[in-house]
Amino acid sequence: MTDSPVTTPAAVPSSRRRTPRWLSTGIAILFGLCYAYDIWEGVGNLVGLNILAQSLDTQLSGLGIFVLLVGILGPLLVFVLAAWIGRSRGPAAQAALFLAGLGLNAAIAANIFTLGAGSLLA
Repeated sequence: MTDSPVTTPAAVPSSRRRTPRWLSTGIAILFGLCYAYDIWEGVGNLVGLNILAQSLDTQLSGLGIFVLLVGILGPLLVFVLAAWIGRSRGPAAQAALFLAGLGLNAAIAANIFTLGAGSLLA
C-alpha cells in the first residue's frame, strides 16, 4: 500500500448541451397543435359515428366504443410519451420524436377508418 493521495478527475463539462427551455417548449407547442387536431378528430369520429348509429336505429358495439376511445386517448398518450423521451435530447431529436408520434397516430387513425362503420356497430 502506498500513501499517495487519491486524485479524482475534475468534473468534465458535458459535451452535449441541453436544449433551451423556450425552444423545447416551442417545439412541444407546435407539435401539440397537431396532436390536438388528432384528438379533436377522434372526438368527431366518436360523435359522428354515434349519430350515424342512432339514425340507423342501432348503437355502437363495445369494440366500436373502445376503438373510438383509443382514437381519442392515443394521440394524448403518444404526445406525453414523446415529450418524456425527448426531454433531455436536442431540438432535432425532439422534433423527430414528435413527428414519429404523429406518424403513429396517422397509422392508428387509418386503421380505424378502414374498419368502417359496419364493424363498429352492434
